[in-house]
Amino acid sequence: MGNGLCRDRVVIVTGAGRGIGRAHALAFADAGARVVVNDVGVALDGSRTGEGPAADVVAEIADRGGTALASTHDVADFDAAQALVDDTVERFGGLDVLVNNAGVVRDRMLVNLGADEWDAVMRVHLRGHFATLRHAGAYWRAESKAGRTPDARVINTSSGAGLLGSVGQANYSAAKAGIAGLTVVAAAELARYGVTVNAIAPSARTRMTEDVFADMMARPDDGFDAMAPENVSPLAVWLGSAESADVTGRVFEVEGGKVSVAQSWRHGPEVDKGARWDPAELGPVVTDLLAKAPAPEPVYGVGG
Repeated sequence: MGNGLCRDRVVIVTGAGRGIGRAHALAFADAGARVVVNDVGVALDGSRTGEGPAADVVAEIADRGGTALASTHDVADFDAAQALVDDTVERFGGLDVLVNNAGVVRDRMLVNLGADEWDAVMRVHLRGHFATLRHAGAYWRAESKAGRTPDARVINTSSGAGLLGSVGQANYSAAKAGIAGLTVVAAAELARYGVTVNAIAPSARTRMTEDVFADMMARPDDGFDAMAPENVSPLAVWLGSAESADVTGRVFEVEGGKVSVAQSWRHGPEVDKGARWDPAELGPVVTDLLAKAPAPEPVYGVGG
């Protein structure tokens, strides 16, 4: 099976029934991992479909000689996320890697965005990342305190929309930005327990991106499909392996054959008066600060 980079590691992949999550599950299995394929089975907008994509991916893994378990737990349900972790530990004897990938979209311009559309996206993306991470983190903390220090990994899924913003996706962008923030906090808090936490911001052809990036979705004639979801998974597998122990609190952008490290918010140029500012003083101060700072990256969807 594959290169054995994650041989015998136990991996949960959420939202693994289709797209990038499915590619992750297959890639981890090919690398020797035992995989829990989690997918609640819903349409793109989060409504239930009654389909069984998780079981289909498990069958694919079995056909390739791998070991996998299907899960239909709703990761945004706090108790169900606990059950997902518990079931994994009971079935495979532990947990080494959590890949948070599940998501939905409800795209709409901000002035037309409904509260229910905001809440639905926040629930699956941000709460879904939090709930699984919280319970997996508690498991690893208990293992560490019992003298069995984990060599554990979390790979979260942010987005270029979360890092830079995307017109028509205020809810999705905010949720993905929240995931980037959650990643760096979790990396700081869980390091003492033998856990690294990183995030990837993938760009690939999935149900969630086919409308946003329609002009990039044409399959090429040169044999390399730069938008194939399978291009994202090698980095996820490496981040889930023992080799990545020194990498944590980072966000990586992945598209086709490109991998880059995203630059986070940083302290920039400053002016210290040493006393409270008068509002009338701040115009030229702000102008000077902005002149010294690099220009921000453009928001996706803004014409140049």
